[in-house]
Amino acid sequence: MMNITFDRKLLLGLLAALLLSGCAAFAPPKPYTTEAEALSARGEPTRRWDNGDGTTTLEFSTQPNGDSCLMVEVDASGIVLRQWDALSDQNLARVRPGMTPDEISRLLGEHRSEQSFRLSGETVWDWNIPNYGPGIATLFNVHFIDGKVVRTSQTYIYPRDWGMGSVWMGYPYHFGFGYTYPYPPRYRDGPPPRRRGPPVWLPPHPMWW
Repeated sequence: MMNITFDRKLLLGLLAALLLSGCAAFAPPKPYTTEAEALSARGEPTRRWDNGDGTTTLEFSTQPNGDSCLMVEVDASGIVLRQWDALSDQNLARVRPGMTPDEISRLLGEHRSEQSFRLSGETVWDWNIPNYGPGIATLFNVHFIDGKVVRTSQTYIYPRDWGMGSVWMGYPYHFGFGYTYPYPPRYRDGPPPRRRGPPVWLPPHPMWW
C-alpha cells in the first residue's frame, strides 16, 4: 500500500489560494470611472436625468425581468462622480409620502408595471427587487393617490402564479395587508417572516380614514 503524506503548510497554502481565487471570481465589478466606460459595458442608458447642476445621472434599468437599476452620475466632462443601485434596500427606504411619480422615477428608475384600483383610488407601480423568499420573486410596490405617494408594500410571487405568455399572472397575497390580496389557506395567519429586505413604510390607508 502506498503511503501518501501531505505537508501541512503546503496544504494550507493551497486552501488559501483557492479561497482567494473564489473571492476574486465573485467580487463585484469595479466602479466605472468615465461615462464612456459605463456606456461600453452597459450600452445606452434607459434614461438620462439632468440634475440641473451640470451633472447627469445615467439610468440602467433591468426591469421587467431584472432586480437592479444602476444609476451612474457623471459631470459635464463625462467623469463618474458616483454610482449606486436604485433598488438597494437603503434606496428603497428613501421613498416618502407626498412624492410625485417623477420623483419616484428618478429615485427608483423605470418601474416594471402599473395597475389602478377603482375602489381605493390607487395607482400602483411595482419593481422586481432581490428576492430573499418566500416564493420565487419579490415586488416592491409604490401606491399613489392623486399623483402623490401614500404608502409602499411588498408582494411575494409563487410559481403557480407565473403563467405562460405573461409576466406575473397574479399575486398570492399582499405582504402584510389583506384588504386587497387575501392570504392563501396555508397563510391564513399572515405571511411567513421575510428574512431581510427593505423596510416598508405604511401610513393609514385612505379607506380607513
